[in-house]
Amino acid sequence: MKAALVESVGTVSLTEVPDPAPGPREVVVKVSACGLCGTDLHILQGEFAPSLPLIPGHEFAGEVVALGSEVTELTEGDQVAVDPSLYCYECRYCRRGHNNLCDRWAAIGVSRAGGAAEYAVAPVANCVRLPEHVRTQDAALIEPLSCAVRGYDVLKSQLGSHVLIYGSGTMGLMMLELAKRTGAAGVDVLDLNPDRLATARSLGCSGAAATAEELDRPEGWDLVVDATGNAAAIQDGLSRVAKAGTFLQFGVSDYATRATIEPYRIYNQEITITGSMAVLHSYERAAELFAGGILDPEVFISDRMPLASYPEALGRFAEGKGRKIVVVP
Repeated sequence: MKAALVESVGTVSLTEVPDPAPGPREVVVKVSACGLCGTDLHILQGEFAPSLPLIPGHEFAGEVVALGSEVTELTEGDQVAVDPSLYCYECRYCRRGHNNLCDRWAAIGVSRAGGAAEYAVAPVANCVRLPEHVRTQDAALIEPLSCAVRGYDVLKSQLGSHVLIYGSGTMGLMMLELAKRTGAAGVDVLDLNPDRLATARSLGCSGAAATAEELDRPEGWDLVVDATGNAAAIQDGLSRVAKAGTFLQFGVSDYATRATIEPYRIYNQEITITGSMAVLHSYERAAELFAGGILDPEVFISDRMPLASYPEALGRFAEGKGRKIVVVP
C-alpha cells in the first residue's frame, strides 16, 4: 500500500509499505481521510515520536475492511472514526483515571503506524461506529474535536463567562463553537491572519481582532484559551485573565517555549493556569456532537489533497495556510 513516511528529522515522502494485518482484537481500516495537525509538525521535527521512520496520521476515519480473529463488535463495511490514544491501564495515572497522562502513553500515528496511508490498523476498542449520515471523508474532524471537548472539561466554565481565544485555526475555531454552546456571554478571537479572523466572524464570535487592545475589555476575560502554542500569544494571554479567571494552555508549543508568570498576581487574584493534554473520555462525546452537526465540515476543512501530496500538504500547513487540511488516499 501507499503511505506517507517520516523517514528522519525533516524528511517525509510517499512510499510503498506492506499491507497491514490485524491482531486478534484489531481491525484494518481503509482510510477515507486523514487530517494534519501541529503534532505532525512536531514529529517531523523529531519530537513526540519515540523513533523514526514512522507513518504519521492520528486524525482519521474510514471503512472497516478486515477483522481480527476475536473481534465481534464490528463488521466489515462499518464506517468508523478512530481514537488514536493508546494507554497501558496499569500505571498510577491510568489507575486514577488520568489515562491521557499515562506513563507509557502512545498513539496511532505518533508511536505506531497511523492513518496517512491507504490502510491503518486500530484496536477495536478505539473505533467508534458512525451513523449513516456522517461522511467518513469529514469524520477526521472528530479527533481534534475530542481534544477541544477535553479542553472544556478542564475549563469547567460557568454560564455567562467572557471568553478570549488566541488563534482562529482549526482548534481555536472548535473552541469557539464549544464556547458558544456552553453558555458564554461573549467569545472574542484574536489572530494575525485576517482570512482566519473572517472565518471566526462568520461562525459568530463576539469580537475578532489582531490584538486584545482592540477589543477594549480592560477588566480582562474570565476564560483565556491559547490555541496557538506561540510564546508571544501565551505571554499576552496570561496578562488578560480577569480576577478569579482561568488561563488554558491548549495549543501545543515547542519544547523550548517559555513564558513568565507573576506569582503574586496569581495568588492575589486567584487566577488558575492549567493545561489540556490530548483526549480523555471525550472521543465518543465528540463523535456524537459531530454527528449532531456541531461543526460544518465545509467551513472547517479548507483543503482536501491526495495522499501523494502529503509532503506538500504538510508544508502548506506549516506555512499557516488554510484551516484543517486533510489528505485523501
